[in-house]
Amino acid sequence: MIKNSPTIYDVAREAGVSIATVSRAINYPQRVNPETRAKIIQAMDKLAYVGATTEKAKQSHTPRRIGVLIPFFTEPSFTQRLRGIASVLSQHNLEMVILPVDTKGREQSYLQTIPIRRTVDGLIIVSQQLEDATSRRLRENHLETVIIEFTDPYFSSLEINDTTGGKLATRYLIEKGHRRIAFIGGRSTPTFGINPIARRLAGYLEALDEAKLVPDENLIHEYAMDIGSILRSMTRDSLPLAIFAATDLQAIAILREARVMGLRVPQDLAVIGFDDIDMAAFFGLTTIHQPLDESGRIAAKILVSRLENPSQTIQHIELPLNIIERESV
Repeated sequence: MIKNSPTIYDVAREAGVSIATVSRAINYPQRVNPETRAKIIQAMDKLAYVGATTEKAKQSHTPRRIGVLIPFFTEPSFTQRLRGIASVLSQHNLEMVILPVDTKGREQSYLQTIPIRRTVDGLIIVSQQLEDATSRRLRENHLETVIIEFTDPYFSSLEINDTTGGKLATRYLIEKGHRRIAFIGGRSTPTFGINPIARRLAGYLEALDEAKLVPDENLIHEYAMDIGSILRSMTRDSLPLAIFAATDLQAIAILREARVMGLRVPQDLAVIGFDDIDMAAFFGLTTIHQPLDESGRIAAKILVSRLENPSQTIQHIELPLNIIERESV
């Protein structure tokens, strides 16, 4: 006897809510309070509920749509990734749908409902961490997915080794003769998504250890909003000083503040960043280059290929990092 697949009625009964509430949780998740939505998602997972898929649903949007789940999409590094993705999708007449993440709740609501709603034909997830239940939901609903900056054994992914990047930047400063080397990380502690800053800090500390340099706690700021006061404190005692800024945006903020303070770059203050965003060249910033545009292009190409042939082998690609030398070191 063939067992029938669970329906929305079964989900409503299991969760103890109405069918209308289940429908709202799937189609308008922000309109359902988080506790009720969590109960509904748990019921779906328990029953292995799979969103209905019909030819009518597939044909309801033309051209085919690719969702890009991405945080802080207006920041330069994410914009460049989107640019790479868009360049490939446009060649294949695929529409890009940006799914912006600005809170942990929004991240969860997207990942819980996108596979079931069937409003996109494929998904690229940028800088988000997949929980086991989410990974299973994507697979059970046969939503082709590619991940950037996180690895899941069931999906193709592109990663960079942030720890290696942190070591690369710090070793470069050491090789330039610097012994007083500071670390300035992100602007604020992330509450969701991937956190590369901690790994870049770990690489910085490893490089200091290899060179038998003792870390100075006064020179390490994993998160920093007030660049001016930090820089004044660091340069009050002695110069020259070298700084590894974990993002180009922080590095550029440091260069601007150094100019205000009358510090010479790189004679008094050497600065290396991380990312190689477009504006890094304008500021003459030496930086760790990660292939932002290229990562978007590769992810989109892999997804397009998998949409055409879902049976092909899963790929896990580590993207190369290299130093771009400019005037700031």
